[in-house]
Amino acid sequence: MATYRYTAKDFEARTFTGKISAADQSAVVDELRKRKLIIISLEEERGSSLMPASSERTAPIKSEDVILFARQMATMVDAGIPILQTVDALQEQTSNPSFRKILVTVRDDIRLGSSLSSAFAKHPRVFDGLFINMIRVGETGGVLTTVLERLSSYMEKSERLKRKVGGALVYPAVIVSMAMIVTTVLLVKVVPTFATIYESFDRKLPAMTQVLVDVSSGLKNNFLQIIFVGGALVAACIAYQRTEKGAYKIDGIKLKLPVFGDLLKKVAVSRFCRTLSVLIQSGVPILEGLDIVRKTIGNRVLERVIEEVISSVREGESISEPLTRSKVFPSMVTKMVSVGEQSGQLDKMLVKVADFFDEQVDASVETLTSLIEPFIIGFLGIVIGFIVIALFMPIISITQMI
Repeated sequence: MATYRYTAKDFEARTFTGKISAADQSAVVDELRKRKLIIISLEEERGSSLMPASSERTAPIKSEDVILFARQMATMVDAGIPILQTVDALQEQTSNPSFRKILVTVRDDIRLGSSLSSAFAKHPRVFDGLFINMIRVGETGGVLTTVLERLSSYMEKSERLKRKVGGALVYPAVIVSMAMIVTTVLLVKVVPTFATIYESFDRKLPAMTQVLVDVSSGLKNNFLQIIFVGGALVAACIAYQRTEKGAYKIDGIKLKLPVFGDLLKKVAVSRFCRTLSVLIQSGVPILEGLDIVRKTIGNRVLERVIEEVISSVREGESISEPLTRSKVFPSMVTKMVSVGEQSGQLDKMLVKVADFFDEQVDASVETLTSLIEPFIIGFLGIVIGFIVIALFMPIISITQMI
């Protein structure tokens, strides 16, 4: 028989340490489960050496890394593997050196007696408020496995939704960029060549051609100035957006954009409903849940609406009343929230609303793609056609005279 040293927590988040003699580690896990304890660490009496943090080069930590970690952790904790050993095993498996360093730090903090949520909280850029608060609820309530499964499922759905919207916005951005590059090359390189030829014509150029030559000349002679002014405007917009007032106004403009605004609003509503439902299901108090949603909603206009909801709920109102007054959330959302509050099934109603708006996002993405593609192609055809016609009009005119 071997002696095992353990650290565990009960449902009231009290920490217990001690030793158990058993034939193997599985017997210790079974015994601690019978005592209704959540295992934090478990190792043989002789102990084990700490693994030094990796000195590999840093790499960006993607959301996929955190999602995979949460999913694997849920599986291992459910299998009865102690949290310390789970984190240690997962840090060895991850292929991202930056994420591995963070997990090594988390593992060492847990080994020194820190709770899992406190260890995660030291890395807010990787583990957001939603992640940390749900882990804390799971530890306190003894439902860490359930919370991890909900959290990983939520993150997977959120990432899938983000990819859909990103894909819908990338395509038109690439097409517009290519159109601008082609048009600029024509104006800077091709049109001046024709303008040199036109100078030998002793006759007045057609209006279309003259406009094109003037635009080309202005662009070529002031190219650096235009680039500088454009860069300054972009920098000014970025600086303005970083201010509270600027961010609020720009986010408001985004929601009012044709086609794109409706899509962004549906994404934000889906995120609001799904995040709040997951927090409520996990046992997070409603006011704390709303505050977490406010920080993760990603739009200052909606963030301010949620702040008003928090104030109203704190004063005794329902959630649906301030949402209705805001005129930002669709009436379907406010009515479903109201029904959920009255029936005591708010979390289920929020999930249904989130699923509905996810489907709406899919339909909007398809509509957006089908509308933008012919519009961009048509616009590009008009621009290129105008340039070609304007370039050859003088030549055709001279040929007809000859």
